Amino acid sequence: MSTTTPAAPATAVAPLTTADAEVLITSARRAAEAAGVAVSVTVLDAGGHLLAFRRDDRSVLISGETSTRKAYTALQLNAPTADLVDLVKPDGPFHSLPTALDRPLLFIAGGIPVHRDGRLIGAIGVGGGAPEQDHGFASTALAELSR
Repeated sequence: MSTTTPAAPATAVAPLTTADAEVLITSARRAAEAAGVAVSVTVLDAGGHLLAFRRDDRSVLISGETSTRKAYTALQLNAPTADLVDLVKPDGPFHSLPTALDRPLLFIAGGIPVHRDGRLIGAIGVGGGAPEQDHGFASTALAELSR
């Protein structure tokens, strides 16, 4: 006879929806426009699948790729890419990570994981501005989503 108590079932957390993704895209783009910066914004779900993407007509073409890679990196490592930059520098503990994996990782500020009730549900990536700007635009979008 077992004396252990069965584990409580995990509480379901609502996934990131396309409506959520639109809030993130709109908020990040609005913040970028206010700063006079043309950006691309990518939103991925918890599985790394594309939920939404927008590229400003005036943004540099590579910003589409960088926004997606920033979102993917933030999702896979469950951390803002701004917090990971020093870890992959030549003297950092994960300096070989960008080349060790065959994955589209990018360690430049602008990617942030999205959480709901403490659980990872997706990520946003912004590309096109300076790294600090992209991080700020993504942060603004997350703040808007949590309202």
